[in-house]
Amino acid sequence: MSEKQPSECERSNQTDEELLSEAVQGDGSALKRLFGRHQVWIYNLCFYMLHNRQDAEDATQEVLVKIATGLSGFAGTSSFRTWARRIAVNHALDCRRSRPEKVVTGFGCYADYLDHATDSDFATNQARSPEEALLVEEARTSCVMGMLLCLDRNQRVVFLLGEILETQDRVAAELLSITRDNFRQQLARAREQLSSFMQGRCGLVNSQNSCRCARKTQAFIKDGIVVPNRIQFARGHLQRIAAVANERTKQVEDLVDGVRTERYPLFDAPDVASKVISILNGEPWEAAPQLN
Repeated sequence: MSEKQPSECERSNQTDEELLSEAVQGDGSALKRLFGRHQVWIYNLCFYMLHNRQDAEDATQEVLVKIATGLSGFAGTSSFRTWARRIAVNHALDCRRSRPEKVVTGFGCYADYLDHATDSDFATNQARSPEEALLVEEARTSCVMGMLLCLDRNQRVVFLLGEILETQDRVAAELLSITRDNFRQQLARAREQLSSFMQGRCGLVNSQNSCRCARKTQAFIKDGIVVPNRIQFARGHLQRIAAVANERTKQVEDLVDGVRTERYPLFDAPDVASKVISILNGEPWEAAPQLN
């Protein structure tokens, strides 16, 4: 009699380590389920590091391939989640720099761009169409995410772990191979730099500042930061903003008065896991499920 396969409910209750054991024995569905649990975290790490959706998808795929090919060597000295996330963090720190990273070289560079980006009355709140509102939201999120590019990669990954991905300092320190005190110190410095920049420039934070998202939207479109037919950030955020607020298990401290971490939404990940499984199974590249 063949061994009874676990039900869908039983599989959903399996630990990472149980799925890992089955995946090592060649169970592709277990590997896909394991990937599915972790690809959103990995994708958001890569997206915030690289500021480009396609680059983030590629980086996520590369991380999953590294995880898959390293499963047999997993020693179990830490949890699978910690092990997988360490691979993701190291890859994000070492991967090829994205175009936005090459363009934004620091807070001075970003400030100079915003100073010279022409203001225009894109649309008033009252007269703004849904399409225009989407573009303004895209400009807003692009700008806030762009501020993260002013941090160097090491500072950025510390901020992502501590502020956006809500990683406990003990775990974050382990992922980065530094002490907890060092992690907290680096996080405090990154917070202070971002807060100082926003407090000094952003009209969302300080009403005395003249910079407004709607006024910069047209310049962002002209410079290719916002592409109307290729929305990177805003569409899913607008659709899910209430759900995200309800799902977050804890509120973190304000970066500055009036600006909460909802400024940094968590993004849905494309189904990178299915593509990686297809590639590992030796299917032709064209046959692999297409990423959205």
